[in-house]
Amino acid sequence: MCELLGLTSNKKIRMNELLKTFFSHSTVHRDGWGFVELDRNPISIEKEPTRAVDSSFLREKLAHRVETSKCLAHIRQATIGDVCPQNTHPFVKCDDTGRQWVLIHNGTIFDAHVLSPYQYLQEGTSDSERVLLYIIAEINRRYRGNPEARTLDAVERFRVVEEALRTIAPGNKLNAMLYDGDYFYVHKNAPGALFKKEEPGTVLFATQPLQPEGWEEAPLNQLLVYRDGTLVYTGRKHNGTYIHDEEKMKLLFMAYSGL
Repeated sequence: MCELLGLTSNKKIRMNELLKTFFSHSTVHRDGWGFVELDRNPISIEKEPTRAVDSSFLREKLAHRVETSKCLAHIRQATIGDVCPQNTHPFVKCDDTGRQWVLIHNGTIFDAHVLSPYQYLQEGTSDSERVLLYIIAEINRRYRGNPEARTLDAVERFRVVEEALRTIAPGNKLNAMLYDGDYFYVHKNAPGALFKKEEPGTVLFATQPLQPEGWEEAPLNQLLVYRDGTLVYTGRKHNGTYIHDEEKMKLLFMAYSGL
């Protein structure tokens, strides 16, 4: 599948060693890498549809100090969608109010009818991009349905994202991180697929622990929302746990390879 790395903090953290360890896993996750520092204005997404360990651009970047209070990183092992820039994470889209949303995803969407319309709107062909488009469409629907025509407040956005993830999760692998310009969203529904390291004002998330100590498994089937390293919203637990099914994976690969 893929691997995720995310940071939310109230101070800048030097990320070089963590990023080097994370991107070294691209010997397995070979189909693209991406990185974004979310505390820059405007944000600048850096990504390539190649192995991170082969990227001279990334090697040069990590040779210099990388300090940030919020970031997302991704290495891809493709299941749905070609290996190309348009399918490389992170994905970024704007809602009708101009708010910019950034998403990274680890998993596979086997069946989610609510995502089908977005295959005709997306830039690439990945299921992950469709997840982001659906979330933004739900944000826009709630915004347009507001008679006062005002932007959604933070709690309204939390609830829209939570309901969207609860809708998609059953039967699908949906480990994801999302940033809306102010808040950092984390969701996992596969056991053992996301870990966190937390200290006052700082939380790191990664698909695999990146250091020998201090990591614990992130909560399952529950949206977590942070602001500057502090948990501000905990969603309701749901029952959409993903259980790996090798036969479903084989059928999916056959469908996308045209066999």
